[in-house]
Amino acid sequence: MNLHEYQGKEILNSFGVRIQRGIVAQNAKEAVAAAKQLTAETGTGWHVIKAQVHAGGRGKGGGVKLAKNLQEVEEIAGQIIGMNLITPQTSAEGKKVHQVLVAEDVYYPGDSEPDEFYMSVLLNRTTGRNMIMYSTEGGMDIETVAEETPHLIFTEEIDPAVGLLPFQARRVAFNLGLSGTAFKEMTKFVMALYTAYVKSDSSLFEINPVLKTSDDKIMAVDAKVTIDDNALYRHKNYVDMRDIREENPIEVEANEVGLNYVDLDGNVGCMVNGAGLAMATMDLIKQAGGEPANFLDVGGTADAKRVEGAFRIILKDPNVKAILINIFGGIVRCDRVAQGVVDAYKNMGDAINVPIIVRLQGTNADIAKELIDNSGLDVQSAVQFQEAADKVQAVLA
Repeated sequence: MNLHEYQGKEILNSFGVRIQRGIVAQNAKEAVAAAKQLTAETGTGWHVIKAQVHAGGRGKGGGVKLAKNLQEVEEIAGQIIGMNLITPQTSAEGKKVHQVLVAEDVYYPGDSEPDEFYMSVLLNRTTGRNMIMYSTEGGMDIETVAEETPHLIFTEEIDPAVGLLPFQARRVAFNLGLSGTAFKEMTKFVMALYTAYVKSDSSLFEINPVLKTSDDKIMAVDAKVTIDDNALYRHKNYVDMRDIREENPIEVEANEVGLNYVDLDGNVGCMVNGAGLAMATMDLIKQAGGEPANFLDVGGTADAKRVEGAFRIILKDPNVKAILINIFGGIVRCDRVAQGVVDAYKNMGDAINVPIIVRLQGTNADIAKELIDNSGLDVQSAVQFQEAADKVQAVLA
């Protein structure tokens, strides 16, 4: 579950991580009120107006701007709220902005120059350990840093048996070139950040930039946070942070009916049981000259109702030119799935207007094939993987 910047900062702050303070606003008038409140609480004279969408690169799309007075706060907030923000991480249509974060200006003058760093906490899937990735090149796309100056990216892996140790936090501060008060502040920041990551059951914390202020404070100026959905039962207070306006509506609908669905850009819809078989099926479609339009795992209870729901979800994508159903009958019998396909097809009538290829293997596969072949419906059955691939290729030709 992805969070907005202001929500991620709330979690960070609850674990003692210093953040750039801000107040979320739904319209221009609320933005002005938020700016006045921030000035009273923090003394800030300028305010940063930030679009709140689930995408990075907001500044490049005009979604982050500095306001030097209350009139500018109102004008900028009015311009950003309601716009379709296009960034390198959105589609060509962009994402509609429903709210902004009015934040304090933390780039104030002082005894030293402000400095920006990059920092994230995530799982290293190769080693099976959490790691802190960080760089002196804050404020830039980490992909660009990795490509052009890979020697400026550092990593610190954490032993799960002991957690993050103080010497590792000190090493992070040292590699970032800090000293004195800033060094001590960074070690505290890193320890608190890792604690927040672990105790919130997150799968990603990305802060770009982490700022060293002119008076040597260390704070999170941005926050990209992804919570592990499987751990939400332990964090009831995080569930309400979900903003379905930011999610793919088809994926939201699929989730509501218990289907594991991910929308893709192809032309062949997939209906499969089991994640591994679903991945193999997408490879099969690619080899047959098509492109998978989705990942859809119907699970082990592929009855008529579930199959019909899957059909309706797949057919919401106008790019789908064919549907491949690939089921291994282990937990669920193939004949039961076949009957579900037939019943769903009949229930939906003319709603199914694309060719359907069904491959069933496993328990009662022969009975299932007979059910499909004798149904009188425009459904093609297959037994072997290659046979299904050939039929997909034929209907796409």
